Amino acid sequence: MTSTAVEFKRTTDEESVVTAERFSTGMTSYEEWIGSIEKNQELFQQHYDAYTPKDEHVTAIKELMEERGLKALVIGTDWCPDVWRGLPVIAKIQEATGLDVRYFERDANKDIMAEFLKAGEFESIPTIVLYDRDHNYLGHWIERADLANEEMKPLRALFSGTAPDSDERKAAMATYREKTMEMAGPWRDAQIDELLDLVKESSS
Repeated sequence: MTSTAVEFKRTTDEESVVTAERFSTGMTSYEEWIGSIEKNQELFQQHYDAYTPKDEHVTAIKELMEERGLKALVIGTDWCPDVWRGLPVIAKIQEATGLDVRYFERDANKDIMAEFLKAGEFESIPTIVLYDRDHNYLGHWIERADLANEEMKPLRALFSGTAPDSDERKAAMATYREKTMEMAGPWRDAQIDELLDLVKESSS
């Protein structure tokens, strides 16, 4: 069954602004991304350091690169916990496989973001858009894996009754970050499983 994070249709039916030329203008590496952002570098790095791709995922991605010329566009920003966790996953896959990945900051590329809105409305990130060697759109993955959505539900209770900017909310956020970091291993693997399923379903 397709993940709720996976989409096979862009928000608009108009010609995409993501031409091959526009794709090529994106940042080309995790290091370039980290050098471009203004905050939370240490949180990105924690998730980056914690993740090692599974051998079977590396093999599967390499096979798809050979068969279909797979490449990826990533939309993110520096303040979002889902991006801290999800962007380093694709970055590590890029390093392990040589996958062509281009990184775009969301608010500087609103026209790109507008093509991949969650439920046609929300600028949810990270968004990972997959293309083949001829730059044909295959589909896109949004925000977080289904497993993460399910296991995050109890954690959201941490914020219940806390006021914005209160000490209680700040403490809840710190606990939330700690617990999601502890739980993130299977979520990272599920992210790649869902991306692989996306490519398989795009050709069915």
